[in-house]
Amino acid sequence: MDKETADHHFETSKLKEIVMQSKDIIYYCLVKPKPQVLFVNAALERYFGPGSVKQCYEQPEYIYRYLHPDFREIIQKKWNGDFDYDKPIIQCWLDENGRERWFEELATPVYENGELIAMHGILRNIDGWIQLQKDLEYRISHDALTGAFSRDCFERMMKRYDKEVDVPMAIILCDLDELKTVNDRFGHREGDRLIKEAAVILMSFQSEKVFVSRIGGDEFAILVIEMELSEVKKLVEKMDEAINGYNNRDWPMKMSYGYAYSHSSKGNMEQLFEEADRNMYDKKFGKKG
Repeated sequence: MDKETADHHFETSKLKEIVMQSKDIIYYCLVKPKPQVLFVNAALERYFGPGSVKQCYEQPEYIYRYLHPDFREIIQKKWNGDFDYDKPIIQCWLDENGRERWFEELATPVYENGELIAMHGILRNIDGWIQLQKDLEYRISHDALTGAFSRDCFERMMKRYDKEVDVPMAIILCDLDELKTVNDRFGHREGDRLIKEAAVILMSFQSEKVFVSRIGGDEFAILVIEMELSEVKKLVEKMDEAINGYNNRDWPMKMSYGYAYSHSSKGNMEQLFEEADRNMYDKKFGKKG
């Protein structure tokens, strides 16, 4: 073997070793005349289990049973050539245990006479990055003390239902009574504990139609979407019963409520909020009187 051949053999074998040991999924597939996997490295089996590489060679469509349904359209566009391949493809798959696994793919098309005939690419796992993004989004949209939705999130929902989505809407405002007395007598930590306990009770009523936000120190705002007025009244009554029935503390928990309702949210959200606010303070000052 001459030196040039030996160097080529070494470089080829070294490259193959690097590709095979890569933690990224690396593949090369034919598109035409028929779909066929020509190469995929062993990294595939880290996510989809032993034997998944062999299955891909035998059945090119096999792996797509693991693709999350939300990403089928974009992956189909990739294989059809209807895609901007300069952009990475963020996608979610379900591993052999049914867990979501996220990948960023860089795909490169291969053309012959202007026709897409093959594709090669690299998929890098980005679970950590996605989780960090979800954590940051959670912190932005949720209140740090109580875990309820944040004021910023509440205001964004208010804007959405005022400008974009028109549904029956109620706003319930809740305000803890005598929090200042609790803070003065027992300290602000006890006051914070009272706020957190109130949030737990209110959030027990949270659902796909009920969103609980903390919008101030001891003030909560609840959006109730697509319910009848009679249902909203019952919801407020149940919340009041739960608050009044909570006796797991030295200081009784008391709360004032005010709500407003409209069959149409669009263009009415600020007015609903102001009406609920007036009703809440009427109840609070009525108690003091």
